[in-house]
Amino acid sequence: MRYSNVYIDSFGYELAPNVVTSDDIERRLEPVYKALHFQKGQLEALTGIRERRFWDPGYAMHEGAMKAGQKAIDASSVLPEHIGLLIYGGVCRDNLEPATACAVSNGLGLGPKTQIYDVSNACLGVLNGMIQVANAIELGQIKAGLVVSCESARQIVDFTIDRLLETKDMEHFKKTIATLTGGSGAVAVLLTDASLSNTGHQLLGGLITSATAYHKLCRWGPDTGIPASGLHIMQTDSVGVLQHGVALGIETYTAFKKELLWPMDKPDKVICHQVGATHQKNILESIGIPKEKDFTTFKYLGNIGTVSLPITAAIAKEREFLLKNDLVGFFGIGSGLNCLMLGVKW
Repeated sequence: MRYSNVYIDSFGYELAPNVVTSDDIERRLEPVYKALHFQKGQLEALTGIRERRFWDPGYAMHEGAMKAGQKAIDASSVLPEHIGLLIYGGVCRDNLEPATACAVSNGLGLGPKTQIYDVSNACLGVLNGMIQVANAIELGQIKAGLVVSCESARQIVDFTIDRLLETKDMEHFKKTIATLTGGSGAVAVLLTDASLSNTGHQLLGGLITSATAYHKLCRWGPDTGIPASGLHIMQTDSVGVLQHGVALGIETYTAFKKELLWPMDKPDKVICHQVGATHQKNILESIGIPKEKDFTTFKYLGNIGTVSLPITAAIAKEREFLLKNDLVGFFGIGSGLNCLMLGVKW
């Protein structure tokens, strides 16, 4: 896919207030570590994640998404009446229905003609939402659109710790260690056409591929709303996800560079979905991108699902890691398996 009239105008984000270190989690898991003969420090050593953040108990997802969305609007010259499409892309939602986007739209004061809905696709929901907004802008249907998300890891991490304390089982630990990397946060991305954009961060296009034979490698369910009643289980075949995710990433990256006609020495910078140190090392080495071109936040924010990539891009922008005219790759891989790569001229 290629775009000629779509720009990322601004970001907004909200950090959850409660810092939870890997040491904090290991203290809660002390009986498990003792039973399995683990040494303290394994969680950070295996993942590279020192801490993550949690919302207060009972925090509503639309609240975080609304705050991030307002920050994105305030950072631009776009008025609420300019926004023709609002998409909520989080895995975590306030209810099964109505769409969490409805509460966000009401809080932001968007007009009755704004299209409003949720999109769900594991960790790629925000990127998928960006594509849908970009398509509508490119077709001339809207001039601006907002993609928001808010994720909460508190409930699933607490549940996982309780299960581990109950089972003290090595296989269960292997299947749930990825869950313990989860963090919380909210993000918003405001996209516009050329007539409204102040920043010049042009969305050039991108590519999507899938390998759905591996859709069972990472599952969270059966409930689809947070908070929600009933059973919450999240299990991940971390080795399988890494192995097949890297293979899909290589395939996608090759096609992505061809689609955007980027030379061998591009992109200048990359922002990837934030999983952990092992994933970063393997994916960058596999596609031949030096580590210094990559900006990361996983060490202090953990894996915030759909929020991870765009909040990392927002922080990279604040830290002036992304420079004018840089060709930047946004690289996302999510459960399913799905891979989505976008190219931006900064």
